[in-house]
Amino acid sequence: MNLAPKTIQRIPVIVISGFLGSGKTTLLNRLLTQLPRSAVIINEFGATPIDQQLLREHNIPLSTLSGGCLCCQVRDALAPVLKNLRMAWENSSEKPFDRIIIETSGVANPEPVLDVLLKQNWLSARYSLQGVIATISALNGAEVIDRFPEAHAQIAWADTIAITHSDLADAGQLKILQNRISQLSPTAKCLEVINGDVELEHLLAFPTKYRYLGGEIADLPDHGFNSVTLQFEKPLTWTRLEPLLHNLMAKYSENLVRFKGLIFDPIFDHPLLIQGAPGVLHPPAHLPARESDDFVSRLVFIMAGSIDGLADDMLQQINLTSNLNHPLELNHA
Repeated sequence: MNLAPKTIQRIPVIVISGFLGSGKTTLLNRLLTQLPRSAVIINEFGATPIDQQLLREHNIPLSTLSGGCLCCQVRDALAPVLKNLRMAWENSSEKPFDRIIIETSGVANPEPVLDVLLKQNWLSARYSLQGVIATISALNGAEVIDRFPEAHAQIAWADTIAITHSDLADAGQLKILQNRISQLSPTAKCLEVINGDVELEHLLAFPTKYRYLGGEIADLPDHGFNSVTLQFEKPLTWTRLEPLLHNLMAKYSENLVRFKGLIFDPIFDHPLLIQGAPGVLHPPAHLPARESDDFVSRLVFIMAGSIDGLADDMLQQINLTSNLNHPLELNHA
């Protein structure tokens, strides 16, 4: 009689981290075109999820954890999501996905995520962490690492570092960033990634043995980041919005670390994805229309410090107060 224990098939997991505006979701979007049989867990700091809209072309199992970071406010929500995905996978005769990709929020320290995956026995027996990818912008990466401990931790824990926006940076910026990375994570592999374009075998060539040796994870201190969401129930034109965003970027240049949103411009029959970071306002990305679209434009702003005044400035500048709701959410984290 064979009493050997049944071998449990472990599902591979990839973690993508990186500071706000460094191109995590763009990289994930490209990754999914090559790995379509993936389930995705997205963590967004703001209470209104936007990043999932960039993935609307992919027919994938998608879970969103919003309103805080996986390293603190929504940390306890990750394990139940992973358990539910695993049970759905086990109960399906045709497995719905081959791997799970976790995208952390831009202000998350990845260490507690690794702690969940590697130190909770039920999960570690059923999931296999492949490695951690961190994105960092060549435009301001060195300054971001030095200013924000979260970015420091993202680079330190990474196995592969994707340097984005290298086509927009000069040689001096790129050299400074590379030197800073080599100090923090000398064993990590660095790749230059433009618009998420990278060879899959290079991106996913992780070490055969994961190096995480974390101890007990204490409650992390307050990040000091805050977010506000504005909702526009009337159509909003990009030609009107673009100069206003440039004005806000200039006025709040010290503290505005990220903004993103989905707008419905009456010129188009589909939504536009709007994204910006310090000193960079990206051209709108045209997304496919969906029957579920409610034609309500939403913008999320994330500040390092107080958000006082930003919403009022936006309302005043856009001169659409009668058609604009007060901020839907004012989140402190």
